[in-house]
Amino acid sequence: MEHASGRTLYVRTVVMRMWRMSVIPHQHRPITSIDDFDLSDHEFWQRPMAERERAFALLRAKGKPVFYEEPDVSYIEKGPGYHAIVKHVDLLEISRNPEIFCSGRGGATNIEDMPAELAEYFGSMINMDDPRHARLRRIVSRAFTPRMIKQFEAGVEIAAARIVDDLLEAGPGVDFVPHVAARLPVKIICDMMGIPASEYGFVYDRSNIVLGGFDPEFGLTDEGAMVAKLLTAGRELQQLVQGLAVKRIENPTDDLISALVNANVDGERLTNQEIGSFFILLVVAGNETTRNAISYGLRLLTLHPDQRRLWLRDLQEHAPGAVEEIVRLASPVNYMRRKLTRDYELNGTRYREGEKVVLFYWSANRDEAAFDEPQRFDITRRPNPHVGFGGPGPHFCLGAHLARREISVMFRELLTRVPHIEAGEPEQLFSSFINGIKHMECRF
Repeated sequence: MEHASGRTLYVRTVVMRMWRMSVIPHQHRPITSIDDFDLSDHEFWQRPMAERERAFALLRAKGKPVFYEEPDVSYIEKGPGYHAIVKHVDLLEISRNPEIFCSGRGGATNIEDMPAELAEYFGSMINMDDPRHARLRRIVSRAFTPRMIKQFEAGVEIAAARIVDDLLEAGPGVDFVPHVAARLPVKIICDMMGIPASEYGFVYDRSNIVLGGFDPEFGLTDEGAMVAKLLTAGRELQQLVQGLAVKRIENPTDDLISALVNANVDGERLTNQEIGSFFILLVVAGNETTRNAISYGLRLLTLHPDQRRLWLRDLQEHAPGAVEEIVRLASPVNYMRRKLTRDYELNGTRYREGEKVVLFYWSANRDEAAFDEPQRFDITRRPNPHVGFGGPGPHFCLGAHLARREISVMFRELLTRVPHIEAGEPEQLFSSFINGIKHMECRF
């Protein structure tokens, strides 16, 4: 009881701090040097994209990573701060050395150290290291096979066609995010898991709450209600899939839940808790990242009509390159955090055991040293070593193949049947973790 109370106080404090920053207006001074912004301040993530790009360009121009203090959070000991990793080459080296830069000591999806139980509740394998991470990924990979993915590929095409049918029926002016971009990944993930269509809206709503906790649109202005809403959303998602898992043990079907509950690798199985946590990871990561890539993709094609025309000339030929370039510039996940298990020297900088590094994928994907004219949208870009699905290593996105497939099919359907569709001005999600678009009107 005491332990649970501590976790609640921690979440209450973090959420309340985020809420205050989301509702109190601030005047931002122009960014001309690294002294004009603080990546730890959530106000930074309210700035326009052009200002964020300027800030990260200044950080990349520094000789070594800039060190930031962690925010003060009540009921938890203040952390040691962190080094902001903004260069592509540094991010790759850290990703390739997970035994030195670990994910499991306090969590990878947050800068502050979270209680272990809470981090796993909302992060599953993302917040683990080997051997536990290897065990879970081995079991999940056995179920998440190419055969299983291929089984649902035809469903991707059918779903995309139906979504465009509905778009054409609704006519121009609809919100592209919930009506198009978000519908496809939610449907595919739910179908894979064996979750009925009647629950699609429930899953979409709860995943928004989990990742939109300090955006006023997805939270409440009352402190206690916000905390309760966040924790309840996670618990309800777990309960949904755990209830189905119990049924699949006795009566397995062809869905992913059946494969997970019945997967046996060297005598090991997933526990009911692990299945619930994996589902939260899958539904949040698979929904949020693919949704935002599709949304940004339409915006990029609107801003770069020459690339739209090029893609339209040969949809199949240019699809792979277009998808990679969209994911690079969208960078749906802004960052992940790692903690050092021992002293290590990287690119001339000495890091000490216990220190934190935060890997800013969004910045690495715009690194001038890794990409020629990184701000340019070029669907023929070769090579394109982006880290939009994470860096190389054990934490590379397990669902990258499926995400690529969904993005490719959705745009093939859109560009074939609504070739002149355009995106209006996007409304950004207020989040330091997810580079998201909440709303965006479409015209055609």
